[in-house]
Amino acid sequence: MLNTLSSLDLRLIRVFRAVVDAGGISAAQSTLNVSQSTISNQLAALETRLGYRLCERGRAGFALTAKGSQLLHASRQLLDAAEAFCVEARQLERKLVGQLRIGVVGHTTMRAHARLSETIRRFRQREEAVELVLSMLAPGTLEEALINGEIHLGIGYFWHRSPSLQYLPLFTEHQIAYCSQEHPLFQQTGNMPVEEVARHDWAWRSYPLPDIPLPVENWRITARADNMEAIAVLILSGHHLGFLPEHFARPMVEQGLLRALNPAQLCYHPTFHMVTRQNSRQSEVVSAFMQDLLAAHQLPLA
Repeated sequence: MLNTLSSLDLRLIRVFRAVVDAGGISAAQSTLNVSQSTISNQLAALETRLGYRLCERGRAGFALTAKGSQLLHASRQLLDAAEAFCVEARQLERKLVGQLRIGVVGHTTMRAHARLSETIRRFRQREEAVELVLSMLAPGTLEEALINGEIHLGIGYFWHRSPSLQYLPLFTEHQIAYCSQEHPLFQQTGNMPVEEVARHDWAWRSYPLPDIPLPVENWRITARADNMEAIAVLILSGHHLGFLPEHFARPMVEQGLLRALNPAQLCYHPTFHMVTRQNSRQSEVVSAFMQDLLAAHQLPLA
């Protein structure tokens, strides 16, 4: 009685199917490249395993029994499924599978978003079955999420270098100091001296920033926030000065709500990096996305 299926059973079933397709044991010799006696012994072994006769064979010719006909149908389903499994297994060797969690700093330029979209398009053209999870994170939590393994890859700016992370530069952002139309400096903007603006209240980041070539340690920082929208709200109140990405502030400048204090001097240019964990062997999914991201930014492949 056949309760479990072994590799020997599969081989015997293939012999049975070859004999049926050939129309008899003699005709199957050339296909199987074995003697008639060997084929007969293999059919007998399969019948013993099953517990019933599959075919009549002898001088009267070859003919399937009723159970043999039913087994033939079942065997075709089995062998077709086995072949499909083998094909899928071979494809998986080349296929990217799993989940990819990406963290991105919010309010980056439309150009940066377009490059990320192009990266995803490139990645989706690969042989893959990957679930993408994209999160917009504050700069202060991006590095922590990478170190803790909450995300596999981050895009943002970082104020120090963790030995457990790998950093690759992507692009530079232009940050400028602004005041609102409600602020007393609004009519004097354009070329404000650094010493003058230092005497006013500032809205600052609640997380460390990359190196800024300005003496900010002496400035009056009376408010902090962890994202650009919150900084903009504080600036628009008319009580605080603050830095915003130029592309983010542009619509408010065009509406007459904000003005740059001194775009030539009161500015800094943080570099955005692609960051992953420093593994000796990066996962295939992460490595593929990294290559596509560098290609989208027209940078040399790592």
